[in-house]
Amino acid sequence: MEINKNILGNLRKEYGDAFYLLDSAQFKKNFQELKAAFGAIYPNFNIAYSYKTNYTPKFCRLVNEMGGYAEVVSEMELEIARRVGCKPERIIWNGPIKNPTIVEEFLLEGGCINIDSREELAMIKGIHERHADKRITVGIRCNYEVNDGVVSRFGFDIDSEDFKEAVEFATQTKNVHFINFQCHFAKRQIEYWPARAKGMIELIDRLGIIPERIDIGGGLFGKMADSLKAQFSSVIPDYTAYAEAAARVFADYFADKDVKPELIIEPGSAVVGDCMKFVGTVKTIKIVRGKWIASVMGSQKNISMSGINPPMEVFSMGGEQKEYKDLDMVGFTCIEGDVLYHNYTGKLAHEDVIVISNCGSYSLVMKPPFILPNFPMVDISEGRTELIKRGETFDDLFRTFNF
Repeated sequence: MEINKNILGNLRKEYGDAFYLLDSAQFKKNFQELKAAFGAIYPNFNIAYSYKTNYTPKFCRLVNEMGGYAEVVSEMELEIARRVGCKPERIIWNGPIKNPTIVEEFLLEGGCINIDSREELAMIKGIHERHADKRITVGIRCNYEVNDGVVSRFGFDIDSEDFKEAVEFATQTKNVHFINFQCHFAKRQIEYWPARAKGMIELIDRLGIIPERIDIGGGLFGKMADSLKAQFSSVIPDYTAYAEAAARVFADYFADKDVKPELIIEPGSAVVGDCMKFVGTVKTIKIVRGKWIASVMGSQKNISMSGINPPMEVFSMGGEQKEYKDLDMVGFTCIEGDVLYHNYTGKLAHEDVIVISNCGSYSLVMKPPFILPNFPMVDISEGRTELIKRGETFDDLFRTFNF
């Protein structure tokens, strides 16, 4: 994605003082590189893109076009997958709470539900009883120790009676197609990835069941600038390192076996994190009790990063710049903690533009309608300008209220 003062000036005239820039070319490159890294070690591999991380329809559509799965956790995300053209069998529905009516419809269409709880198991048993002549496809979410210091709330404890009941239903019930075991562990550090892979292998050995797919979830760091990497206490692995840590376990285990199930991971940040930038305009600069503060049209909620300084570039597009030291760039909201960048040292002027990178993860989807509606999103990555999302309006936010 090429960015310069002329490009930003034209975009600001068209879309205002704040907007997102989407890099669809980088997204495709990341997806293909991640798939190649794992596939080089374990060829029967695919990616299920985590919609919750960034459900921009263009990203979701690209995943479908590249042969990936849609990983959704709600009926809202399921509808996105349908609208971008995903067939039911290419959608994996996780999540702890699911709408029973939509679940029934989805299962009868041929989609896959990964069962997360005893209550959900009972719901799906009821669906099966009502449609005993129809085949439904299910997986089971598994929860086991990976020594990451977290007791995950997702899936069945594999040592529980509930898990045994779920396995029995999924594998021994007529017209129930058991397709996969799945797990989800949130920590991204690479040292926990061999444990999640080995945990799946141990489970398969214990049960004597090799499913069609093995899904070891998401939780990977993505590509990021060195300035951002330096603010993490752990090493930021690349795609190949994650593949060596996890795919190698499956490649070794299945090397002498005739069956080699499809291995799936569910990345979000790893493929989309560096695929969006946020552009904001400096609206005020003042000094308060010895502290320089610049207010920006934008918010910490637009970048979904707190406690760290994101990769940022300042473009001189306003008045005469002055040199500042330890200046905080703050957002438009009325929250003291709304700081986009702490202790900036360098040149700045009123109406300058700041461009913040690596804000593709969770920023758009977790931005609340707080104080202002959200801003437009534009894709300029492939030599043309495409409006992906128009700026939100008052009516967009308030049409559901009764005035």
